[in-house]
Amino acid sequence: MFGKQSDPSKTEEATPKRKKKQRDEGNVPKSPELGKAVSLTGGLIILSLWIGPLYREVKELFLRFLDCSKQVTVTPQSMYTLMVELSLSIAYIILPILLFLAIASFTAQRLQVGKLWATKVFKPKLQKFNIVQGLKRLLISPQTLLRVIKSLLFSILLAIIPGYIIYREMDNFLYLYFETPEQIAVYMLELGFMLAKYALIPIIIIAAFDVWQSRYAYKESIKMTKDEVKDERKQAEGDPKIKSQQRQKMMKIAMKRMMAQVPKADVVVTNPTHIAVALRYNTSEAPAPVILAKGAGVVAEKIKAIAKDCKIPIQENVPLARALYKSCEIGDMIPEELYKAVAALLAGIWRMRPRTRAY
Repeated sequence: MFGKQSDPSKTEEATPKRKKKQRDEGNVPKSPELGKAVSLTGGLIILSLWIGPLYREVKELFLRFLDCSKQVTVTPQSMYTLMVELSLSIAYIILPILLFLAIASFTAQRLQVGKLWATKVFKPKLQKFNIVQGLKRLLISPQTLLRVIKSLLFSILLAIIPGYIIYREMDNFLYLYFETPEQIAVYMLELGFMLAKYALIPIIIIAAFDVWQSRYAYKESIKMTKDEVKDERKQAEGDPKIKSQQRQKMMKIAMKRMMAQVPKADVVVTNPTHIAVALRYNTSEAPAPVILAKGAGVVAEKIKAIAKDCKIPIQENVPLARALYKSCEIGDMIPEELYKAVAALLAGIWRMRPRTRAY
């Protein structure tokens, strides 16, 4: 299909970043055929609406200047004044038509590309001056072949449709001999509008196809390889390896801080081998016991080792250790439902080893 991506490695849809970059460079999907169809359709509409005022203004213009030709003395100044008046009158007649066509064309382009102002399109690119590549794009590219096919189809349809209508109307041409100039003009205008309306049908069909094809070709042209998508994701989110290293460093720092709090604990509750939770209770710091450190596996063994070195009591209580490990985070006070169990544990320790405490 015309516009299909020629590079088999580019299988991924363009990322938002790639689309934005292409848009900033002025590379957007745009159909030239749509502009033609809109201009012709808009011209037909404005002429059908403006034909009455246009007829009156042109008729009045001819009558006025034909009357003036009998009275005006031909001098450079009079000819200059006459040309200025004539130009202003013609401008007044055709200005609504031109404004309508300009608005219609602008609207068609705006609907295609949206709000866009890209200055990069004015920067010269050396690859555009490559004669070999230019001839290749001009002569043997699929896009050139598609343009040729569209032009041929357009020409054939515009030859057949008006030709058929004129052939059908040939019998009516003989009766024009008996009509007035005004009636002939009206007939010719009606025939012209009929030809334009029927000619617009293939033009609109070709334009609709060209809009779809241009968007399809653009979407295919900006596709990316899997490596390009990965590289862009790394640039946007950071290299996963670096992020993993940073995470490990942060965990080490947090671990050191947590282990530094273990010597301040009053008791370490264990599972006995898998979990360890260090508790501290000081009423001047918090109204309930606080979790200073917790861990499982290797971390639990380190907590118990520090507790042994600092002569902190280590108590085995499987349900309490599991409840504290699951329900609390480091720095949190224990939940209310565990008050009695922890109080009983601390009371037993204080009875065995009295310590001076702040109440």
